[in-house]
Amino acid sequence: MTAPNEPIRNQPATGQPPVPPSSPFPQPPAGQYPPPAAGQLPPPTPGQFPPSPVARKRASWLLPTLIGVAAFVLLCCGGGLVVSLTADDKKTDAAAVSDSASPDVGSSVSASPAAPAENLTAPSPVTTTTAPKPAAPKAPGIGDKVRGGDFEFTVRSVKCGIARVGSEFLNTKAQGAFCRVSVTVKNVTKKAHSFHADGSISAQDGSGRKYEVDGEAGIYGNDDGQGFLDEINPGNSVTANVYFDVPKGTKLKMITLDAGLFTLAEDAVVAL
Repeated sequence: MTAPNEPIRNQPATGQPPVPPSSPFPQPPAGQYPPPAAGQLPPPTPGQFPPSPVARKRASWLLPTLIGVAAFVLLCCGGGLVVSLTADDKKTDAAAVSDSASPDVGSSVSASPAAPAENLTAPSPVTTTTAPKPAAPKAPGIGDKVRGGDFEFTVRSVKCGIARVGSEFLNTKAQGAFCRVSVTVKNVTKKAHSFHADGSISAQDGSGRKYEVDGEAGIYGNDDGQGFLDEINPGNSVTANVYFDVPKGTKLKMITLDAGLFTLAEDAVVAL
């Protein structure tokens, strides 16, 4: 223990700041530094340190600009160089081809240099025209001979608008009007055949309506009953008047001559 009048140890001198207990050595006064050792620079005075240099920012547009300039120069100069080299190669190939081609001895036509590929023009397209369709064969008309089965038919004449057929005492009257068709029938086979107009001949008008033969009018309209169960020998022919009872004012457009049930031949058709 210390005496009451004994000064306390580690007590700083008068006018000096107290030394903290953790510091084993006395501290220099504020704002003062100890003298530097030999060969060392004195410490800088507080507040006299030079400011740290500020790093310059690189312009953001500089790098893209340089890349664009380089690409432009490459396209301008490099493209022209490639085109010139290609043209030189084509000229060299053309010269080689023309040198290798030798004129044919004894030929009157002189060989011409090969034309460049780019100067060749495409051949013009060949225009093809379709052949017109063949016209349908014209149907036989009045006066033409038409084969139908065992017979050959010829329509001689046609007359419509007849009201009555027969004599003054023996006759038949039409429901509308009679159309008289004069037909010649010839047997073109090697044996006799029977011909009956009723059921073998039919008529058709412009509207497509079909008319059958009026047998009673056929009896009154023929002197010897021609066209009614006629037995015709080979090479012989019979001319008969065939009648159709049609509405008044009707005009026939077609006559069909049936070839028969027991034959494969086609029917004969005559246009009026």
